[in-house]
Amino acid sequence: MTPAPPRFPPYPIRGVGVLHQKQNCAPHFAGIEVDFEPAAEGFVFEVAHGLTVDHEPAEELPFFFAAAATGIEEQLRLPEHGLVIATRVVLRRARADTFGSHRQAFKIAGHLAARKALERAGHLRP
Repeated sequence: MTPAPPRFPPYPIRGVGVLHQKQNCAPHFAGIEVDFEPAAEGFVFEVAHGLTVDHEPAEELPFFFAAAATGIEEQLRLPEHGLVIATRVVLRRARADTFGSHRQAFKIAGHLAARKALERAGHLRP
């Protein structure tokens, strides 16, 4: 009998922060801090109540946050991790830059945050 794959996260993993920045002719800039909480099942992403980010135009921020969520979920669902995803992710802090922030930068930041959380839970080597 094959054991059931482990659930992720096995316990709360708080304060997972990443800063993704690349400076060249197409700069990237995205900073996020997220908490990973065990959930009943699936993947849920929330933005903390009252989160403010100094960025213009502010209308872009929901798209940046959605991109971060996509990056986190994509990384967690990679088959090589062999995990059952039962995660509630809460975006606690975010940083954006007028010239380097865009959806792709936040998606990469999401990938990096998920990898860092997987490392902290012992599912990946640093």
